[in-house]
Order: sequence, then structure tokens, then C-alpha cells
Amino acid sequence: MRRKQAEIATDPVAFEAFYRRHVDAVTRFLARRVEDPHTVADLVAEVFVAVLDSAHTYRAGLGSEIAWLYGVARNTLSAERRRAFRESRLADRVGGRRLLDADDVARLEERIDAESRARRAFEAMAGLPEGERAVMELIAIDQLTVTEAAQALGIRQGTARVRLYRARRALRDVPLVMEGTTG
Repeated sequence: MRRKQAEIATDPVAFEAFYRRHVDAVTRFLARRVEDPHTVADLVAEVFVAVLDSAHTYRAGLGSEIAWLYGVARNTLSAERRRAFRESRLADRVGGRRLLDADDVARLEERIDAESRARRAFEAMAGLPEGERAVMELIAIDQLTVTEAAQALGIRQGTARVRLYRARRALRDVPLVMEGTTG
């Protein structure tokens, strides 16, 4: 599988198949975390550019493609948030973005609206320590397994289980009606 994954960096047909297989999942992942459709569109593109650069790092034995891809997406989103923090908000809103047509904006707004429940869950988890919050997000909201979440975060499975337990315990009194938060 590693060889197949590395092919996406050099074979346009393999990359297109990979892109088509995962673009909706990546868009949903980012729409849960970002409200601006232009930013979602830009980040989706950045994630797949990052995939081209890091395809050689995928290890099938550590988890699924989607878990690895969510790790790439988390890193891309973190980098974007650091960049936006350093730059002026006005320059960030105006410069360097491609214009979206009305259909693109409408489609992304629908996706963002569909993910509003997940954003409310993020707000409930905001008070958790970073490590616990990250594991809970990937499992409860993004529907990864503990093993896949550990892979996406670059931590051991046992560490992910402990963080998940602590997060669930801390959120026990917070109404989170979502699949994946039980058991």
C-alpha cells in the first residue's frame, strides 16, 4: 500500500482517483471547523497539495488513508490558523483568494450549515486540554476509530484511549448528542 500511496505524487491518474475518493470527506472535515466558504475551498486545495508532498509518509499498517488524510488536514488547518493570526485580518480577507462563483458559495454554505451541529460540539469541547480535545474531535465528530485518531495525531493508541476517557469524563455533564461519543 505504501508504494501505491507514493504513486499519487507521481501518477496524475492515481492522484485524481485518490482526490475523488476523499475530497468530500476532507471538505466535510474542514467545514466542521471553518465557517467561511472561501477558506474551506482554499484549505481543501492546500490539503491535496500537501498530500502530493507527503504521500511517501503514509504507512498503511498504522491506519486508513482517511485517518492519514485527516492528519494532513489538521496540520494544514493549524498552519492556516497560525498564518491568519500573524497577518492582518483585512489583508487575509481581501488578498490571495480566488473568487468563487455563486454556485460554489451556495454549495459551501450548505455544507457549512450541515456541519453547524458539529461546530456546536466543538464549542462544548473548547475547554478541554488540546490533546483530549483533538482525540475527541476525531472520534466523536469525524467518526475515526481510536487507532485512526492516534495515527492522525501521531500518538500511541493507548495514549489516545486515555485522552478519550478523560475527555468523555470531562464532558459527562455537557449534552453532546452525537454518534461516536458512547461506550
